[in-house]
Amino acid sequence: MEVLRPQLIRIDGRIYRKNPIQEQTYQHEEEDEDFYQGFMESAEEPCDGCEVVQTQQGFQCTVKAPSLLYKHIVGKRGDTRKKLEVETKTSISIPKPGQEGEIVISGQHRSGVISARTRIDVLLLTFRRKQPFTHFLSFFLNEVEVQERFLKFQEEVLERCSMDRGVDSTIFQNPKKLHLTIGMLVLLSEQEIQQTCEMLQQCKEDFIDDISGGKPLEVEMEGIEYMNDDPGMVDVLYAKVHMKDGSNRLQELVDRVLERFQASGLIVKEWNSVKLHATVMNTLFRKDPNAEGRYNLYTADGKYIFKERESFDGRNILKLFENFSFGTLKLNSIHISQRFTVDSFGNYASCGQIDFS
Repeated sequence: MEVLRPQLIRIDGRIYRKNPIQEQTYQHEEEDEDFYQGFMESAEEPCDGCEVVQTQQGFQCTVKAPSLLYKHIVGKRGDTRKKLEVETKTSISIPKPGQEGEIVISGQHRSGVISARTRIDVLLLTFRRKQPFTHFLSFFLNEVEVQERFLKFQEEVLERCSMDRGVDSTIFQNPKKLHLTIGMLVLLSEQEIQQTCEMLQQCKEDFIDDISGGKPLEVEMEGIEYMNDDPGMVDVLYAKVHMKDGSNRLQELVDRVLERFQASGLIVKEWNSVKLHATVMNTLFRKDPNAEGRYNLYTADGKYIFKERESFDGRNILKLFENFSFGTLKLNSIHISQRFTVDSFGNYASCGQIDFS
């Protein structure tokens, strides 16, 4: 990253520069102190979106945050909170670990309260981004017909291409877990899950009903494609998904959902459009049947892990099955799916959903 082009972080409509020189990878809680020293230099003030109320003792502001992130505001031996309090001349009250609540900032000067709030917002956003994804917005693509066609595809690929390098039964998707991902989420509390449900419902009222016409979207899973640029060294092979009537309604719908969630901060902005695809082969499955593609890069405590992959030669598969049809299906629900879970049907457990009809 260039010094003159630092990463920008958006909070409540304002943009903050992230100091690239002081940036470091977070691995242990003990690093909070050093991280704070360098990072706070890039937090610009004031934060106009802060709601500060006047009290008999001065001024006060509250910050909502999941309890999992409290430790990053407290820091080792409470050092991060102490420095915040000293530098902003405020008092910061944080709920005990495991207890949900609000962080309360109090001070005699409004500017100090706003400064503390801005710095806490930056810290929370930064450490939230270091958490592993917990959920994702998705369509289920596991109707019986599609599962049967997928198993037929697997059978024929193994029959005709098993001699190709890296092709074996272990890299195929579980047909019960076929899905289309709209976006990945980090939801760290029941309140955040509820917030996601409410936002999804608002999307339905604001534009999903208009796009869908209050009816399921009939789509086709047809044709295959690969993610990288070398068909001889493929890691992910996917089925293409498109509207049966040839319209752009599905793409428009998922792009607008993505845009709404990105604007809210629930989904980090990485792309402007959703790539409509259903993974059918993934080399991560070779060593871990429960692996979840490129998103499976962090342990439960947020530490980065490296997964060595053995690619496969997909040239014959792409040639022989270029236009393979996995069937048609009707998309009638968007789910908030939870990673590393299984429901009674073998799919990802759903924490909430909206229906088109």
